[in-house]
Amino acid sequence: MYLVESKGGAIICMLVGLVFLGTWPAILAWLERRGRLPQHTYLDYSFTNFLTAVVIALTVGQIGDAKPGMPNFITQLSQDNWPCILIAMTGGVFLSLGNLATQYAWAFVGLSVTEVITCSIAVVLGTTLNYFLDDQINRAEILFPGVGCFLIAVLLGSAVHSSNAADNAAKLEDLSNNCKDGTGPLLISDYKEIVSFQDGAKDIEHGSDEEEKASVGSAEYLIKLEDNRSIKVFGKSIWLGLSITFFAGVCYALFSPTFNLATNNQLDMMKDGVPNLVVYTAFFYFSLSFFIIAILLNVSFLYHPILNLPKSSIKAYLKDWNGRKWAFFAGLLCGLGNGLQFMGGQAAGYAAADCVQALPLVSTFWGILFFGEYRRSSRRTCVLLVCMLFMFIVAVAVLLASSGHRRT
Repeated sequence: MYLVESKGGAIICMLVGLVFLGTWPAILAWLERRGRLPQHTYLDYSFTNFLTAVVIALTVGQIGDAKPGMPNFITQLSQDNWPCILIAMTGGVFLSLGNLATQYAWAFVGLSVTEVITCSIAVVLGTTLNYFLDDQINRAEILFPGVGCFLIAVLLGSAVHSSNAADNAAKLEDLSNNCKDGTGPLLISDYKEIVSFQDGAKDIEHGSDEEEKASVGSAEYLIKLEDNRSIKVFGKSIWLGLSITFFAGVCYALFSPTFNLATNNQLDMMKDGVPNLVVYTAFFYFSLSFFIIAILLNVSFLYHPILNLPKSSIKAYLKDWNGRKWAFFAGLLCGLGNGLQFMGGQAAGYAAADCVQALPLVSTFWGILFFGEYRRSSRRTCVLLVCMLFMFIVAVAVLLASSGHRRT
């Protein structure tokens, strides 16, 4: 089995994992904006996410000879290590619930701000837990200022969302006044009548000549987006989106510490002579429970959808190939990103590995580049956005500097 045993190798794993984990949310959000049902997307994504964990376990987890006290993946499958397996599977449940919740939160709060709030909560709570679980191998005088930067990013992220929501409301109000001679706000149905598009026009993400009528960031763009997307958000409370976001953040805060407990057995739950779970075995069971929860919940959501989404079925899901390859690709990226995070955390401490939670750096880049987020926003919103991203850059640098080296 191959193990990352150097601080430099661990840092490379974390940085590559950061890119992967910051990209898959943008893909899933893009599919929802094109109108694909989130239940269909998440089922596809879950299949390749689990398949990635299996491939990693059977390849990297089997390369070379076993190390003392660290058997290869297949060898561990037959050992009596169920207490730690159950802990690893609990972590997978937390991550599955967190990812599922964020898929709905993106529609309400936006890709960038959702990732900022959830990941910052994960770092503030999860990193603190991991620091003590890791026997304090990370330098506290560096680690916790980094955690503080993430906490500041939470506050800035909330401010960005509030400011951006005010900007969008102002755009829609201006459109209402221009089209209705100042009679006040309109219903979404009224807006749809105002902004009419020719039959056969492509959606915004694909581009079309109609984009000249609906410039990115304009009120018309916001209306057309609402018409295309599968999750309708106009008229719904902002607190619903924020509640979903904070729930996801708490789930994210718990999955890494539980994985830490599964691989390092701080609770001494294993029988004498039975080696601790290696990272690849724990990752396999972690991903297995992730997959099971995702299948159970999303199959249920097909027939009993939430947030007024249309009903679907297994048959309809199997026939829906629109965007399926992208959902598969997102699952692959997520599986690789999580695997790299855990490999780096096993070597340098899971507290430092939580630097991958700075994935809003990547997600925000994709959101601005492809989704038009924050286009035509006010100067106040742009300044808050820049400050938020700067705090993430500082936080990543600080957490990486705090990395320790776990003795194997």
